Amino acid sequence: MTQPLPDVEQKYIQTNDIRLHTIQSGPEDGPVVILLHGFPEFWRGWRKQIAPLAKAGFRLIIPDQRGYNLSDKPSGVEPYRLEHLIADILSIIETAGQQRVSLVGHDWGGIVAWGVAMQHPNRLRNLAILNSPHPSVMRQTLQRNPRQIISSSYGLFFQIPRFPEAWIKNNDFELLVRTLLKTSNPEAFTEEDLEYYREAWWQTGAMTAMLNWYRANFRYPPIFPQDVRIHIPTLIIWGAQDIALIESLAQDSLDLCENGRLELFADSTHWVQHEKHERINEMLAGFLHVAGQ
Repeated sequence: MTQPLPDVEQKYIQTNDIRLHTIQSGPEDGPVVILLHGFPEFWRGWRKQIAPLAKAGFRLIIPDQRGYNLSDKPSGVEPYRLEHLIADILSIIETAGQQRVSLVGHDWGGIVAWGVAMQHPNRLRNLAILNSPHPSVMRQTLQRNPRQIISSSYGLFFQIPRFPEAWIKNNDFELLVRTLLKTSNPEAFTEEDLEYYREAWWQTGAMTAMLNWYRANFRYPPIFPQDVRIHIPTLIIWGAQDIALIESLAQDSLDLCENGRLELFADSTHWVQHEKHERINEMLAGFLHVAGQ
């Protein structure tokens, strides 16, 4: 089993008909913050945020989202529709005995976080997003921007049954490791990190479940509410050197936030929370405290 970091607890939560593995840390009476990872990470994608945010007084709940690492992996594509991913987070909030929490999401975790904020704003105090466009903005951009269409074309490859899993698993996930290293700055991922990631990817059924997020989004496009604007305080953090997401997505997403702020890191990549962790930890702690009052 993947070893947790010091001063954290491993807890399983029965939620939305599945069991989610979570890492929890920080004072039990602190304001609850849920951190959502994206592809192809798991809870450890937030390892540089855990100790600083817990020290700042927050109670952190960090799930392996469904299909990832030690969480349940329902079979088939339909269970990975966005509506189910959102329901998982609502169940975590209920299980934690909270009326409202803070939600922080990166990559696919950001898409889920945007979805919760659009559909259930009454359950959130505030929202922080790292390199993840508002789903409505992403949909519109894919309809008109050739550069983004090309950058997102790997999602079409993932629609092929079984073959992408076999290709990615080849030579102990060499392709995925090489992709992480190529798309990040040198300080982002250590060899130790990559060994933990390999361990998570080798969990039975994990890679198919992870890719099913992309397949479900393609086969079952999410239905957005009539009002897609975000009405709670929102912080968008963006690494401008993201090779998969064009920079204009950040400003377009901000334009849908009534009370939003954009922090752009010109020399950082998609993996901004790994590369700029000290500044981002300070930024998150300040925003989550002030916006939660």
